Amino acid sequence: MTEHATLDAPDRLATEAATVIQTERAGLDALDRALQDPSGLGGAFARAVEILLHVSGRVVVTGIGKSGHVARKIQATLCSTGTPALFVHPAEASHGDLGMVQPGDVVLAFSNSGETTELGDIAAHTRKAGLPLLAVTSRANSTLASAADVALTLPAMPEACPMGLAPTTSTLMQLAFGDALAVVLLRQRGFTASDFGNYHPGGRLGSRLRTVQELMRTGTDLPLGREDTPMRDVIMEMTRQALGCIGILDHNGRLAGLITDGDLRRALDHDLTTTLAKDVMNRHPLTIGPDIFAADALRMMNERDRPITSLFILDADRRPMGVVHVHDLLRAGVG
Repeated sequence: MTEHATLDAPDRLATEAATVIQTERAGLDALDRALQDPSGLGGAFARAVEILLHVSGRVVVTGIGKSGHVARKIQATLCSTGTPALFVHPAEASHGDLGMVQPGDVVLAFSNSGETTELGDIAAHTRKAGLPLLAVTSRANSTLASAADVALTLPAMPEACPMGLAPTTSTLMQLAFGDALAVVLLRQRGFTASDFGNYHPGGRLGSRLRTVQELMRTGTDLPLGREDTPMRDVIMEMTRQALGCIGILDHNGRLAGLITDGDLRRALDHDLTTTLAKDVMNRHPLTIGPDIFAADALRMMNERDRPITSLFILDADRRPMGVVHVHDLLRAGVG
């Protein structure tokens, strides 16, 4: 490499970048075709899913170099989608970390060549301990593939590196294959968005996956009145709660309707000393259940011709459990 290399023209750079992407895309296309073959990779994939789905312990994911980086990512994806997993560095495994691999575990090893020396001890340990070994490699006759219970042989495709040396296409295929394993396992487990939210409580994603029941106002913070409540008292309660609405209950405690600031403005031509809540209320307000995700509630508020600012949360008998205001959602980071 020269000390002051001359930069190619932008169009030449873009062409080279496109070649890399095309080469890697060809690898993904080949992987797609291989997975459709039930006598080859497709069949091995199904056997691996069955083993991983019924493992009583954890999935021990391992690999070194670029394959190790992929393995770490797949371990994290498995954990966040309902499959308990941990990463064990193969070199550290040879110096005591094999103690992390316990009865009931299954080992998922990534190695493009299948000849990675550092994987030898962890592979041998699985044989001694009688643990399933799943090998993701591009060489069917490699040492690792031969030792595995299930050899997941990816198509041997050219690397995008012009010298054919830097792992590029191969690691992208490993990554896509590992993601496929994790997502198929997710679906087979019946893993839901709510489960996902439980594993991602932090940040914006966690906020979007919280339910309205976690954010709603309840008890004395819930603006309520009765059908026969005078409008003067309705206005006082709405002013006290400052949510721009009040829920109106029937004699059974069920939500009979809703009065908003807009309803109040439209009622100004009434005699507010004699007008009752039932004379003004909207008898068909938009309401939701307690298990609705906060992000869905915000979408429901905004997608109407006239956006609304509050939603009442009702139980199965249409009794108010709480109310959520758009500001509650925004403060929680849902927007």
